[in-house]
Amino acid sequence: MATSLVLRRGREADLPQVLALIQELAAYERAPEAVTNTLEMMRHDGFGPAPIFGFFVLENEAALVGLALFYTAYSTWKGRMLYLEDLVVTEAARRGGYGRLLFDAVVAEARRTGAQRLKWQVLDWNEPAIGFYKKLGANIESEWLNGNLGADELAAYEVAPAAAGL
Repeated sequence: MATSLVLRRGREADLPQVLALIQELAAYERAPEAVTNTLEMMRHDGFGPAPIFGFFVLENEAALVGLALFYTAYSTWKGRMLYLEDLVVTEAARRGGYGRLLFDAVVAEARRTGAQRLKWQVLDWNEPAIGFYKKLGANIESEWLNGNLGADELAAYEVAPAAAGL
């Protein structure tokens, strides 16, 4: 590992590079058009009056080369948990142990915050990532399917009147 590499908590000034890393990940995951997040949204959501995510970055002299973005979630079965939304290492920096370093930082954060579980997703075709997580001792679940409603579906969904006013 290069001695000039720094692992640290993310700052608001990092957000332009963070968004670029997220876009790089989306391109790798064959969905570059899926990123609709903006710098303004990230500033508000990460550094506004009620921040909902945190992140760690790996930085060399020139730029950010890695990102781990996470947030607190809750499991009715386990209690507090940390959700790892994205773990990204730039293509040029891969295979240098940087993913492990970022993952270690997230595990330390989970411990620090009293999380009972650390959870994340990995695409079923992403064999390098699956291998990476298995090497770290992770359980890769196959029995749970994910559901979601996107922005358009949320807008179109008819909410029952009894629920609309809550």
